Formats: sequence, structure tokens, C-alpha cells
Amino acid sequence: MNILIIEDEEPASSRLEKLLRDIEPTATILDVIVSVKSAIKFFKENKLPDLALVDIQLADGISFDIFKEVKVECPLIFTTAFNQYAVDAFKLNSIDYLLKPVKKDELAAAIMKFKKQEIQKPGVNMNELLEFFNTQKNDYQKRLIVRFGEQLKAIDIDSIVYFFVENKITYLYTKNKLQYPVDHNLDELEKIIDPQIFFRINRQFIININAIEKMVTYSKARVKLTLNPPSPQETIVSAERSADFKVWLLGKKNQ
Repeated sequence: MNILIIEDEEPASSRLEKLLRDIEPTATILDVIVSVKSAIKFFKENKLPDLALVDIQLADGISFDIFKEVKVECPLIFTTAFNQYAVDAFKLNSIDYLLKPVKKDELAAAIMKFKKQEIQKPGVNMNELLEFFNTQKNDYQKRLIVRFGEQLKAIDIDSIVYFFVENKITYLYTKNKLQYPVDHNLDELEKIIDPQIFFRINRQFIININAIEKMVTYSKARVKLTLNPPSPQETIVSAERSADFKVWLLGKKNQ
């Protein structure tokens, strides 16, 4: 099996290579491509791979732009940190997807699926996919209901500066320095809040872009943040999420 990786984040591509060596030791990794431009060039000049693992957000745009320029008739597995709307859209288009950070068992299952189905085409309907994004992108929850004692309170999402996990409980923290436990975990919250405003920087934190007061480099690819209001815990962007974090800061679409 000849496999192409399209991923601009070095820790993520290295992880994929390692997982692929474990899952498919006889497979050949043809190349690791980091941009839309270089991917288009590859597909124009080379024989199609048996399978391509494709990150959605690349350094110079979204990977969907590749398929607008060239016809790619090979199976695709998208890797994404996108919200549930994107996941639903991929399902509509019969595209496999893996949420970052990619897990070994999920990658193995996706590869097995392609082997069994002997898929010849990725089934990418770009117009349908992009139209789905455009119609769904603003459909995010406006408030959360929280409990304190026997009372219920509606919290405007816009007033929340970050969500965090402590002792296996998820909390929200507001601009007014109020803290409440929430019924959703961080995975669930990512699906219902606006990804243009909120970003999950690691396993413990989702932050509001307006809460960032200061950013400094912090060992290797990580970034340390100072938030306002401040967090009692360190807020460090993990190495696996740092590339997507920088794209998010630029305001590129991250549905």
C-alpha cells in the first residue's frame, strides 16, 4: 500500500507515520506534504497513492482547495479538529474522518474499512460540502444552563472566557470571575460553541480568543498563554494543537 500524508504540523505527521508503521509495516509512505500548493503539484505530477491521509487546515489554506484544482480519485481519510457540523458533512459525502489527536485503533479501523470496501473514489462533492458548512456555520449555542445548589442559571456563551477540567469536573469561567460546573465535557462543548471564538488548547482547556492577554513560546512548538481574567492553572497550547492554534488566531475558517 502506497500512502500519502498531507499534514503541515510536524508532530502530527510524525505521529501518523509512526502509527502507520505499526498498523501497516509493509506500507510505503510516499511523501509528507505540508501545503495546498505542493499537494496540487504532487497530484498533477505523480501516480495516485492507494490512500491519502489529509489534514483539513493547511498552512496556505484548506485542503478542499486541492480538489478544486485537481481530480483526486483515491480513497481519503481526513484528519480534523473540526466541530460536529464538519463531521456530519463528511458523512454526507461518504468520507472517512479522524479527530485529532489521531488514535491508533481509529486509524487502524479506517484503513481496514477501505481495504474491505475496496473504495476507488473518495466521493468528494465539494459544492455540497461547502454549502453545508455555509448553512450551518452560525448555528451555535448562545447560552448554557448551569446549576448551583437548587437553582438554575442561564450563562451567555459570549460572557465565558474559558472552560477547564479539574478533578474530572468541567467548569466555565466568566468575564465577571464567576465559576460554575457544566454538564458537558470539553468534547461536547467543542461541538456546540463557535470555533471562531473558542479553541481547545489542550486536554484541559478551551479558551475564548478575547481572553488572551499575552503569548510566549514555551519549549518546542508549545505556546504559553496569559489569560484575562487569569487562570489558576497554567494555560499552555499543546504541541499537537499549536499549528491549528496559529491558524485560528489569524481568523481563518475552522468549522
